[in-house]
Amino acid sequence: MKIAVIGAGYVGLTTSCVLADKGSTVTCIDNDQSKLEKLAKGQVPFFEPGLQEVLDRTLANNKLTFTDQTVSAVKEADVVFIAVGTPPKATGEPDLTYLKTAIDDLASGITSYKTIVTKSTVPLGTNEWIHETLLENADPALFDVVSNPEFLKEGTALYDTVNPDRVVIGAKSARGASVVKELFAFTNAPVYETTLTGAEMIKYASNVFLAVKISFINEIASICDAFHVNVKEVAEGIGADPRIGPAFLRSGLGYGGSCLPKDLSALLYSAAGKQVDAHLLPSAAKVNDQQVNRYTAKLEEDLGILKQKRIAVWGLSFKPDTDDTRHSPAILLILSLIEKGAEVLAFDPLVKEVEGIVSQHDLYESVKEADALILATEWAVFNSVDWNRVRSLMKGNIVLDARNVLNHRTVTEAGLTYRAIGSGRV
Repeated sequence: MKIAVIGAGYVGLTTSCVLADKGSTVTCIDNDQSKLEKLAKGQVPFFEPGLQEVLDRTLANNKLTFTDQTVSAVKEADVVFIAVGTPPKATGEPDLTYLKTAIDDLASGITSYKTIVTKSTVPLGTNEWIHETLLENADPALFDVVSNPEFLKEGTALYDTVNPDRVVIGAKSARGASVVKELFAFTNAPVYETTLTGAEMIKYASNVFLAVKISFINEIASICDAFHVNVKEVAEGIGADPRIGPAFLRSGLGYGGSCLPKDLSALLYSAAGKQVDAHLLPSAAKVNDQQVNRYTAKLEEDLGILKQKRIAVWGLSFKPDTDDTRHSPAILLILSLIEKGAEVLAFDPLVKEVEGIVSQHDLYESVKEADALILATEWAVFNSVDWNRVRSLMKGNIVLDARNVLNHRTVTEAGLTYRAIGSGRV
């Protein structure tokens, strides 16, 4: 099958590589010339475990090519995936500029039957709009629009694409749905068929539920902290209930990245547009927005005024195993510390530069003469730290675990004072 994928970001490139690796002939389209040049040379423009090997293999097999010519690529394709960004505006409304450009461009390429598959996360009703827009320029017999949202996670995007929990297909016709089912038959995942808008809602509701779950455990952590209860033990106890499950029950700085904050805001925007008065979802966002302040307040309990204090912060990416810093709670924390007058030295195993933040290329260098250390992103490398060495380099002795992942006993045995919200200690 010949496939065109519009967009070479996390979703578009991963989808392109996987489908090409499974035997389809794929053309990935992007308007960023610098990115296209790197990809043509076999250089993945972002960090994603395993993706480099698949890109190398598909390029060598001539199964994957890159171009900026949308119309010609669409004309040659049987299936066209749309995987462009839909970043949030200040109002929370998704910016559909890239999507609208993609639709305008691909419309000219519909000269034979195409299945148009939307991977981008879009507001409720967008795929219906795509269908109506294409009807203005193309014969309805020559295309079907399908909503096929992605559920991949940065850091495991390749695995998630090959081994999804489910395949969601929203379609107006059995013809379009059958094409997508055939393409992803290799996954052996359960298929859930619904309407175009139903698929959009499944995507939003999935991500927003995760955001609510994270804010829930963070609220519980604050209550645990007041009563000197260990929130990790509480999370394990409630997560053992199969109706709840243990995933996303780790308290900490809160959620970030390119999906959860954006999708919660977008769903609220859609709800407001239909005069739906939502209560739970704004509360989840409010809890998340308060997390940085809760952790700076926790630090001030030990250090007092933070002005002129030297603080080491480990972690810059919004989660481990990615170099993505979009809406990173770690960066929001650092900026808050800087605003309070603290001197911050950061370290991240992958992210080496962030504008306005001083970064060290060695984690031990970052803690030299530090009054306190904050673990802000739970990279695995921090599990094998020499805490005695850390103690010998620091001026102070406070370690604030903002992800509740460190072994407090190992930290305290090195002569350091372990702090966390909901640690269960006075």
